[in-house]
Amino acid sequence: MRRGSEVRISARDGLKRRSRCGEAAGATPEVQRNLAIERQFQVGYRHRVYFTDDVFGEGNPLLRTLLIQGAPGRVHKALVTLDAALAQAQPALSEKIAAYFARHPDSHRLVCPPLAIEGGEPAKNSALHVNEIHARLERHGICRHSYVVAVGGGAHLDVVGFAAATAHRGVRHVRVPSTTLAQADSGVGVKNGINAFGKKNFLGTFAPPFAVINDFQLLSSLSARDRRAGMVEAVKVALIRDGEFFAAIEARAPQLAAFHPEAVRWLIHRCAELHVHHIASSGDPFEFGSARPLDFGHWAAHKLEQMSAYTLRHGEAVAVGIALDTLYSARRVGLDPGDAERVLRLLERLGFSLWTEELLRREATGRLVVLAGLEEFREHLGGELTITLIEAIGRGREVHALDEPAVLEAIDTLERRAQSEPRAVP
Repeated sequence: MRRGSEVRISARDGLKRRSRCGEAAGATPEVQRNLAIERQFQVGYRHRVYFTDDVFGEGNPLLRTLLIQGAPGRVHKALVTLDAALAQAQPALSEKIAAYFARHPDSHRLVCPPLAIEGGEPAKNSALHVNEIHARLERHGICRHSYVVAVGGGAHLDVVGFAAATAHRGVRHVRVPSTTLAQADSGVGVKNGINAFGKKNFLGTFAPPFAVINDFQLLSSLSARDRRAGMVEAVKVALIRDGEFFAAIEARAPQLAAFHPEAVRWLIHRCAELHVHHIASSGDPFEFGSARPLDFGHWAAHKLEQMSAYTLRHGEAVAVGIALDTLYSARRVGLDPGDAERVLRLLERLGFSLWTEELLRREATGRLVVLAGLEEFREHLGGELTITLIEAIGRGREVHALDEPAVLEAIDTLERRAQSEPRAVP
């Protein structure tokens, strides 16, 4: 087109002005240097969480149905990763997964035997396993129309999800959580990440999985400690979102503490439902703002995990963090002291200890180390420090600062409680 010819720019979308090719009509050189094009667009996500038993069983069609959606008749490649702890606890699982894929060669193909990878928080402390998964994806030609199926606990899902989200700018990822914590909370979310620079989840992505499949049968080999861990996230979401759910957990506490299957399934389903509802309806699923309401009790928990070199399980640290913030809420945001005691008692009835010696560790200046968790919590999200507390059971409230003396009082209360009522957690 020769210079000076006229073009009409996007009349359909409301831009009516005319310009000359190479210059804006009537614009000064200064204005020309600062022209901008701006459009707003949205991307829709479909977030699906399924509940089943024996997902890799011969008669269960759920996974196969999911993998062939959108392209029936095509053979889809799949790479399956397996939490090493789960593989050790259920030694027949790897062969069972391989046999499941072998029964349906017309629709999907397992590119190699399930890849066993170290699980637990230590697996997130370097990029080693992310690089290992990337190498397998490249070697086997896994593309954006293939699948990465991760079977394991929350840390395993974090690592594999991060690898899947960063290969080819995003490979389809199916999560199969194998712990109560992952099935109720972390595994049904949209976050992936690994730790770096001594900070939890410093590297990561927001990438909704293609699907989540909660297989209750996978919980059967968990230790009592790991079965219990996920229950605290249900208490958390009930405290900030649903007072009736909290009361129902109280009523079923004996069955939950004894790990009765139906009670545990009920707890996982309702917790996951509330979590997914928050993601879909909060207006901020990828946390562009400063609030993280689902992280009630987590500012201290993340720091305590780190201080313990991750010998303290995430759920155990969250129980302490919830107890701490509940006591603080009673001191500063109007939570009824009787309701605060209900929260602490429920956590104890479920088998959680509300104390850890890390709460007393001090810096050279004499300041408690755990208090550094406040700035790290703010830094991780950015913007203004925003902490969710509770002004009533089932109703959260956001604050932008914590009164340090009141935090110290809450820690002192937890220490005295632990000394007067020691509780051994099996």
